[in-house]
Amino acid sequence: MPEISVIAGPASPDLAARIAKHLDAQLVAAELRVFSDGESKIKIGSKTAGNCVIVQSSPPPTDAHLMQILMMAKKCADDGAQDVCAVIPYLAYARQDRAFLEGEVVSIALVAKLLEAAGVKHVITVDVHSQLAVSHFTSIGIQSVSSIPLLASYASSRMKLQKPIAVSPDAGGADRAGEFARHLKTDTIALKKSRNRATGEVTVDEKVDIDVSGRDAILVDDMISSGSSIVKAAELLRKKGAAKIYAMCAHAILIGDAANKIKAAGVQDIIATNSVPGEYAKVDLSPAIAEAIKSRYRQ
Repeated sequence: MPEISVIAGPASPDLAARIAKHLDAQLVAAELRVFSDGESKIKIGSKTAGNCVIVQSSPPPTDAHLMQILMMAKKCADDGAQDVCAVIPYLAYARQDRAFLEGEVVSIALVAKLLEAAGVKHVITVDVHSQLAVSHFTSIGIQSVSSIPLLASYASSRMKLQKPIAVSPDAGGADRAGEFARHLKTDTIALKKSRNRATGEVTVDEKVDIDVSGRDAILVDDMISSGSSIVKAAELLRKKGAAKIYAMCAHAILIGDAANKIKAAGVQDIIATNSVPGEYAKVDLSPAIAEAIKSRYRQ
């Protein structure tokens, strides 16, 4: 392993410290100052090694956190870093991977170009929203680490589940829920969800392929933002007679009162990784991310 400096971005200091410990690497703080007009100023406190690993997730305020990543990457590149790797566990704009309506910008493509321009050579993220989002990172490369083994391990060791079933809130997440179910050695279903692209309204088909009555249902998703999909899914599962209902995800964004709405819909608990710090960040990603970093620098 070459010498590595792990730079702790303002959004992810705890996760950065954990990753640095796994790597036995130098941990470097990034000092943040936010001016009255909202502009950010970053100062990297000490000299970095030849290989810089910047750890910073990009939850709200999304644009500020992304700008801070660019600043840190530019500083590392200007200081002559041999390699700049950005660990962005929650990669903002990954859902904007195509133009859904006429006139829309493909935002994730712009994010990829900005990272490249700032000097980033590689991105490590967690449960990227789609392979189409990945396709926009061809110039610098991106690796998506799966949180599913860690989430499933937490479920099997920490949650007292009765006849569990893994449930995807929509067909797009069927493979994710299926992987989770394989770890728990149980079965899975994917609900049929539709979303109005103009209004954002979510509806769920009430037909369910497997009887869930009396079973603990685990809703598995990559991220929970507004919570509308989880709410609709939980309401349907309750109607179908599910016992306890849990929501598990990699990224708990939980805008506004999303967590309260989810619990009001019958969800027992929300369990997420520490890609986004908060009350529900109960599963530590650092072992998996550290392994991904080691894999890069062993090449």
